[in-house]
Amino acid sequence: MKVAFKKTAVAASTLLLALGTFSCQKDLLSPTPQIQFSDQVIFSNPARIALQVNGLYAYVKAGNFLGGRAQVYGDIRANDFLNRTNNAVTGYSVWNHTETETSQNDVINMWGAAYAAINQVNVFLAGLDANAARFVAPTFPATFAATALNYQGEARLLRALSYYTLLQYYARPYSDGNGTKPGLPLRLQAETGLTGNNLARSSVADVYAQIILDLDFAEKNLPLTNGTAPLNVTRAHRNTAIALKTRVYLSMGRYSDVITEANKLVPAAAPFAASTGVANALNSSVAAVFTLPEETTESILSFAFTAQDTPGTQNQLAFYFLPAALGGGGEYSLNTTTGGILTNPGFAATDARRTNFVVVSGTESFLKKYTTGSLASAPYTDKAPVIRYAEVMLNLAEAKVRSTNTIDAQALVLLNAVRGRSNPTGLYTAAGLGSASAMTDALLLERRIEFLGEGIRNIDVTRLNAPFPAKGPVKEVLPASTLYVWPIPSSELLTNTLIERN
Repeated sequence: MKVAFKKTAVAASTLLLALGTFSCQKDLLSPTPQIQFSDQVIFSNPARIALQVNGLYAYVKAGNFLGGRAQVYGDIRANDFLNRTNNAVTGYSVWNHTETETSQNDVINMWGAAYAAINQVNVFLAGLDANAARFVAPTFPATFAATALNYQGEARLLRALSYYTLLQYYARPYSDGNGTKPGLPLRLQAETGLTGNNLARSSVADVYAQIILDLDFAEKNLPLTNGTAPLNVTRAHRNTAIALKTRVYLSMGRYSDVITEANKLVPAAAPFAASTGVANALNSSVAAVFTLPEETTESILSFAFTAQDTPGTQNQLAFYFLPAALGGGGEYSLNTTTGGILTNPGFAATDARRTNFVVVSGTESFLKKYTTGSLASAPYTDKAPVIRYAEVMLNLAEAKVRSTNTIDAQALVLLNAVRGRSNPTGLYTAAGLGSASAMTDALLLERRIEFLGEGIRNIDVTRLNAPFPAKGPVKEVLPASTLYVWPIPSSELLTNTLIERN
């Protein structure tokens, strides 16, 4: 996999992607470029550089990566969904924890898509540096130096997001050994030939350190706002970097850092909205967040699709979760047996997330959070969510409880704000909870409900080094099991002599 995409010429792979000349994942990894462009061309004017930035997003939102499959895999590894089709192409081995080094449609493809995205970032950053002296009048405006820093911030945020996502599947959680376990090959150089294949895995801690370094840079150099609602949802801005840092630090158990970052976006009391930059806020209606065009200020980052720019066949969120009666593929139903979220008494029948996002088809229940498109007639074009303001609030609440081992007053308000907008009769009280442990349980339950189908569950299970619960015929997977994290794919093992197996 490394060899394939490294053979693509720097300029061609970047510009052709930006112009939309690929149609499927194998094209992204094609070893023979159809046409070559030198950096004298692709960095020759602002418009061509902007096309390359758009191309970076196209790589990260590939259907095999954060355009759909990463979110799906993040949910189906746990016990809230049941597989209906036994289809190896659509995550069956992910659901039943039988992945191997040669599992093409998940283990191999997601690794390849992620590293293709990472290398495109590295290629772009190297090109910006190499051509910096050319960014002068009359071709470039006097403000382009600032624009270039914005672009670097976007690129490094996307690289951080890619590495973070890979860590959640292919490496042991930070809590297992305080980051000392093998992480990922930390590729930070632009690679256009075959000389960089061999690279050992950096530790989990070292990969997280690079993620934080990239996000800190992004926070300092991204624009405060992108100007319009569509761009504020689908392109990174300062608050995007801050929000992602709250997730990253929570995954590392660095709760004081979660609090520091979240306090930049979340005020001490309601109404909950960021006071600077994009006015990201908790929307009054959770249903509105997932209603077209899915561009409320609650959505801090989502990846957009159109009829001409789709996630690709069998990658789309609606395809996986919607029943056939509503136009989906019906690959996964919601678990209605013991342990599944629908049987939890904390998920009330009147909860807006249940009345809006759960539908019964025949004898089964399905998630209808994503509803745009039809298997029979129209392409699926729901945005693929990455992070929402509601998560930042719950990240802050959990960090405050865990860092103080108390039922923190602000944490309780934050928890009830998210819960109360959908279930106003289900608010918690300090007396009713009784202990900090009970409150963390309530927060984890709320996250299961609130982010159902958004890929967060795998993060929450692994960061706590908790077991993956049993479901249907699938047995519980304990943290010590070799099945707890994915294997390093055979595509990497074949081309990287320094790689270490999981």
